[in-house]
Amino acid sequence: MRRDYEQFRKVGAEVVVIAPDGPRSVRSYWERQQLPFPVISDPEHRLAARFGQEVKLMKLGRMPAVIVIDAEGVIRAAWYGESMRDIPDTAAVLAALQSPRAAEGTSA
Repeated sequence: MRRDYEQFRKVGAEVVVIAPDGPRSVRSYWERQQLPFPVISDPEHRLAARFGQEVKLMKLGRMPAVIVIDAEGVIRAAWYGESMRDIPDTAAVLAALQSPRAAEGTSA
């Protein structure tokens, strides 16, 4: 995501990461990694649940998800996966951002 961040900014999009860790852990990681995008700490999974992101304890945490939300707060596309391999590539997410009526995508 860091590598492709500027591509999202060029189309007027913002990347926001919802992390399952507590605020101190998240802040420390973000500072060490010098990540350019904002992060929201969500250790109780409340925000993740709002967006339908699954938590599977046997798989040690949250299942990956990418959700495209427009400026009005409408979800335009969503991908839910079983592993990080299921995450869509940058081109697919950018296409969803540029489509006025992007279809919901899923992968599993």
